[in-house]
Amino acid sequence: MLNLKKFFPFVLILGLLPALLKAQAPQLSREELEHRKKELQREIDEANEALKTTKKSTKESLSQLRALREKITLRTRLINNINEEINFINGDINSAYRDIKTLEKDLDTLKSQYAQLVVYAYKNRSTYDMLNFIFSAETFNDAIKRYQYLKQYRDYRRRQADNILETRVLLSKKIESLQEQKEKRSGTLKVEQEQRSILEVDKKEKDKVLTNLKGREKELLADINKNKKDAQKVQSAIQAVIRREIEIARRQAEEEAAAKRKAAAEEKRKRDEAARKAAALAAANAAAAANAAKNNTNNTVADNKPDKPEPKPVDPPPAPKPPAPEPEKPVRTENVLEATPEALALSESFESNRGKLPWPVTSGHIIGHFGRQQHAVIERITVENDGVIIGTSRGAAVRAIFQGEVRTVAVIPGGGSLVIIRHGQYFTNYARLQSVSVRTGDRVSTGQLIGTAGTNELENLGEVELQIYRGVQKQNPEFWIRKK
Repeated sequence: MLNLKKFFPFVLILGLLPALLKAQAPQLSREELEHRKKELQREIDEANEALKTTKKSTKESLSQLRALREKITLRTRLINNINEEINFINGDINSAYRDIKTLEKDLDTLKSQYAQLVVYAYKNRSTYDMLNFIFSAETFNDAIKRYQYLKQYRDYRRRQADNILETRVLLSKKIESLQEQKEKRSGTLKVEQEQRSILEVDKKEKDKVLTNLKGREKELLADINKNKKDAQKVQSAIQAVIRREIEIARRQAEEEAAAKRKAAAEEKRKRDEAARKAAALAAANAAAAANAAKNNTNNTVADNKPDKPEPKPVDPPPAPKPPAPEPEKPVRTENVLEATPEALALSESFESNRGKLPWPVTSGHIIGHFGRQQHAVIERITVENDGVIIGTSRGAAVRAIFQGEVRTVAVIPGGGSLVIIRHGQYFTNYARLQSVSVRTGDRVSTGQLIGTAGTNELENLGEVELQIYRGVQKQNPEFWIRKK
């Protein structure tokens, strides 16, 4: 018989401890944990590939440091995911122990009851005693009841024996399931320990790369200053293009308004001229009517016939009811970049795809986030990005994230090629390109090829910078493109 008294308290504490430590964490189902585990492993594989690419360089780079930090973050999440799986397994083990204990108690009870039945049956095993018990009844009906009682007693004893056998089988299965859960937990714990060992190796490698990079502080500072100057050039070019687009749209709007005012004035002049002619004609008609009335005054005396009664005035038909007012649409702030219906529709379509826009590259990850960020190595230095910098393979295809019109294609010294696409009042800017395959004035569709990613020789990878503007206001592209 399995001895539970020795192991049950230990297993119970082992199973409850992680649950107590993570009592505030949201609980996921096993299917969700398994799905998340696969996704984390896929992201770790991608980080490994990125790290292999950056290691082709002869010296450490920020890309290596970023890849290692990303690996450490992902592997830590994977270990936490495995620990949650272990919590599920511990719960199954605890449940199995409780079921086994209950089944053993039930089995002991059944055996005790069955033993009493066997003893009683042994003491009353004589056929003569059974017949005497039946025929000693005072009435025939009582004899029938005694016979049925003996039959039910035998059936009950048989069922008790069957219950004992079934409980033994169920107990055996539970013990077997418990052993499987223990083996599964042992295997999962082994995987968790392996992941922890790999995590320690990654941390040591990260610390080594970080130390070596700190030893190259002057080189890194020079690179930071160069990138800052290049970014300022790109930013100046973008701001100039957007201001030019706003000025062009404003001028067009003013010209259209002037044309409308001129057309309205001409229409008013025509209406006034027509009114003057109508007034002159009416005056002439009135004078002619007055002369005719004066000439006919004498003839009215000779006419003795009574005047005909004037017709009664007829009431005008009731005015039709005005149509029900349509629900008002939310009023947009007036913007010269949305002066035309096409531009307005494009802006609204762009806004409706917030958080759903595709990435400009097929495969890549963000290596520079939007806004002010602390430098990865030199903690006292902060860098500010006007968009997101996406690391990808060298010469990777760069595609438009939304339909629109190419407004500028330029080469920025030190900053690579730049493509600016307008979408109503929104602009998407693709900087640090190696080559460009579109021209100013081209209309592009979502996903259309516009160029190839530039190369960062210092970090040994391809990269492209994506910026999104709403008029002259910078937007965080991470809020607009899809989550990976």
